[in-house]
Amino acid sequence: MQAWRVYENGEPSEVMRLQEVERPTPADGQVLLRVRAAAVNFPDALLCRGQYQVRPSLPLTPGLEVCAETEDGRRVIANPALPYGGYADYAVADAAVVLPAPEALDDVEAAALHIGYQTGWFGLHRRAALEPGETLLVHAAAGGVGSAAVQLGKAAGATVIGVVGGADKAAVARASGCDVVIDRRAEDVVAAVKEATGGRGVDVVYDPVGGAAYTQSTKVVAFEGRIVVVGFASGSVPSPALNHALVKNYSILGLHWGPYLAKNPKLVQHCHEQLTELAARGAVKPLVSERVPLADAANAVQRVADGTTTGRIAVLPENGDAV
Repeated sequence: MQAWRVYENGEPSEVMRLQEVERPTPADGQVLLRVRAAAVNFPDALLCRGQYQVRPSLPLTPGLEVCAETEDGRRVIANPALPYGGYADYAVADAAVVLPAPEALDDVEAAALHIGYQTGWFGLHRRAALEPGETLLVHAAAGGVGSAAVQLGKAAGATVIGVVGGADKAAVARASGCDVVIDRRAEDVVAAVKEATGGRGVDVVYDPVGGAAYTQSTKVVAFEGRIVVVGFASGSVPSPALNHALVKNYSILGLHWGPYLAKNPKLVQHCHEQLTELAARGAVKPLVSERVPLADAANAVQRVADGTTTGRIAVLPENGDAV
């Protein structure tokens, strides 16, 4: 079978190699998956760089979420068990984390529903307790993670403000459902948020960016607001001023979704049921910007790492939907 392999850490375009390899053999408690589609995530780039929270031994195949077919013919979504990730014809996954693929979505959309939407649901509902009528600010609102949070925020009855970088991304954020879109390259984010909220600020901030975006968040979060820290796509991990959080009475909430798979798998299952229902009634639908063949996976991961994409890119082995 074909699979992308990483033998040393570095930029995805430099260290990912497409090779003919043996089909992986599932260990006890695992299942073999014939990959139909794999969604590209920023953490795939971090895996290549050796900067992800989890650092599996090399060589490894990246690809953290897939829609696939089991040996008994079930169409499923799953997080492959590294080092046998999803940028390959076949992957393996722990049987406990395999979930039925939503019938309302095609293979690519189903693959992209998993990590970004689970992260959004846990961040907005489990951690921030977002309420109908509240105002939600989403950084990087045109990206795969951000657009998922936008859709989930709208589905929860919130007013959603999206922050993006560039006019093309602003158009994508509007199409995803943002009530207000702020182009950080052309506008003062803090002033624009205050104008949009009548000076009050926002109840919840969803931040997968870090760096300057986090600093902006602290200036626009409302009294008793919540900032959900999801990641650091900017490459800069902020050092929060806790005296500022004290004075303004806001909460700083961390969200790392992965540990829930082991610590509270029933809640992951419940979340999947909620997402499947939302997809069935059209309230959420992953924003897929490109569908590329397996041979283009390294380029796709690099472009996501460089922040030049919108929505999700999906990688399709020969087993998957037509490109």
